[in-house]
Amino acid sequence: MLYGPVSRWICRKFNMTHEDLHIDGPVLLVPNHVNAWDPLLVAMSLKDKQVYYVASEHLFRLGLISRLLEWLVAPIPRRKASAGTDTVKACLRHLRAGHSICLFAEGEQCWDGRSNPVFAATGKLAKSSGAALVTYRLEGAYLSKPRWARSVRRGRVHGHPVNIYPPEQLKAMSPADINAAIERDCFEDAWTRQREWRQPYRGRTLAEGLERAMYLCPRCRRIGTLKTEDDRVFCDCGLSLRYEETGFFSPAEPFGTVADWEDWQKQALHERSFEKAGDALFADPEVLLTEIVSGHGEKELGRGPLALYEDRLCCAGREFPLAEIRDMAPVQTYLLLLSVGERYYQIRSDKGANLRKYLEIWKEHG
Repeated sequence: MLYGPVSRWICRKFNMTHEDLHIDGPVLLVPNHVNAWDPLLVAMSLKDKQVYYVASEHLFRLGLISRLLEWLVAPIPRRKASAGTDTVKACLRHLRAGHSICLFAEGEQCWDGRSNPVFAATGKLAKSSGAALVTYRLEGAYLSKPRWARSVRRGRVHGHPVNIYPPEQLKAMSPADINAAIERDCFEDAWTRQREWRQPYRGRTLAEGLERAMYLCPRCRRIGTLKTEDDRVFCDCGLSLRYEETGFFSPAEPFGTVADWEDWQKQALHERSFEKAGDALFADPEVLLTEIVSGHGEKELGRGPLALYEDRLCCAGREFPLAEIRDMAPVQTYLLLLSVGERYYQIRSDKGANLRKYLEIWKEHG
């Protein structure tokens, strides 16, 4: 009932074209993951097929919105920063019952316009599901709504199935081979494509929110000093860049793209070549720490500063040794989830702290 009016609105909003998927029987649909609109963008190709989407568990903790989502689309919950065993079992139950599943196997939206690796368990799930695997790629969607951005830009988006792997073919492939096929089919580099397309993505406040992705100033090497306004990103040290409608920076030095900046800041973190916050590597003044309990509930543990040392994460008066954190994952731009032993925590910043830097240092201990 909703497909007709929603599809017209989505295609107009994003200037989207798409190729429809026509296949009988259950499928495991695996697209690349670009922005929060991806489920609706992918659905444009699914006029004749109903699918169940795997969705982040935090969407089940939003009160009335969560109840509405469950009534409309019955998503399958996935606990980020956890093993995800329950999610795999739920997917298999649906597929073996003849239902179709859409799984964003990268686990999170990309920050810099380049696809992330898929979860290692994806190939095993596809091989044992008994369903066809369909790979799908969204092109141009990153520049339409980067993960860090506050607004949608109208440019050009195209979505299409890439390959269909029938169950018989999957049985002859190893899980590693299936993962490699998914990554090959779904990989998207927004900057390589944009150098070909040269498509303007027009909108308002084009640079605002970029400090959610970029935490390190390339000029003064301080963390947390970047600001954005309209189409500009700047620092009080004198750095000033303009984010063009094409997505490239002007001037093109020190970086031409968000991806170039991302590569540099990760390397700087690895080398510890930035201005540190005293004994801590870096810190933020106030966050909310909660524990996620059964039934998608939250138990507040306290508010306070967040700081990272070489061996531990300190949050709201509690210490978490990095070696004991089993997994860590960001959600949206202001949440950080972590598993410690059998417990599951959420760190929330309501003041715009960039939490990505904590994840990057933890990865060195993973």
